[in-house]
Amino acid sequence: MERLEKQFFDIPTLQLATALLGKTFVRILPGNRVLKGRIVETEAYLGEGDEASHAWRGKTDRNRPMFEAPGTLYVYFTYGCHHLVNIVSEPRETAGAVLLRAMEPLEGIWFMEQQRRSASASNLMSGPAKIAQALDINRSHSGSDLFGVEFSLENAPPIPETHIGTSSRIGISRGKELQWRKFVIGSPHLSQGRPS
Repeated sequence: MERLEKQFFDIPTLQLATALLGKTFVRILPGNRVLKGRIVETEAYLGEGDEASHAWRGKTDRNRPMFEAPGTLYVYFTYGCHHLVNIVSEPRETAGAVLLRAMEPLEGIWFMEQQRRSASASNLMSGPAKIAQALDINRSHSGSDLFGVEFSLENAPPIPETHIGTSSRIGISRGKELQWRKFVIGSPHLSQGRPS
């Protein structure tokens, strides 16, 4: 499969939230164990003016990766038990990121089942915290990018516009009215809420 390079990510956050649908997220573990998931649900977050975003009050030690180059991973810890994975967008020093909300597991499924303690294919990655757990991603990976050996994104044909749904973001108290959640209509792997 063709690996997506930096120029793919160099588009506005709201466009990237749609463009990521159908693409394959790849994680290479030590020992060359390959994990792959097809992205089926995303949510966009900006900096300025987006009160649901970690960056709306400016740069901090926690959200610093959100201000890095497009294609950087921003991984944060929430609710005292969950990691969530975002792909940074927008030019460097301008905050923006797309939360990976759900994926369809494609490769390395046995490992994912062990990580999640679940053998239900539709439940393995049907939520942002489930993605991080299945792919063994945590805060130590925040600031990594999608252009090295460990993480990458593989291309796939674009999802037809008629198969893409749009809704308000899920599980937040501010900015709920913004229609910044994108998903593949009919996918059995979609999330039901945040964070799991």
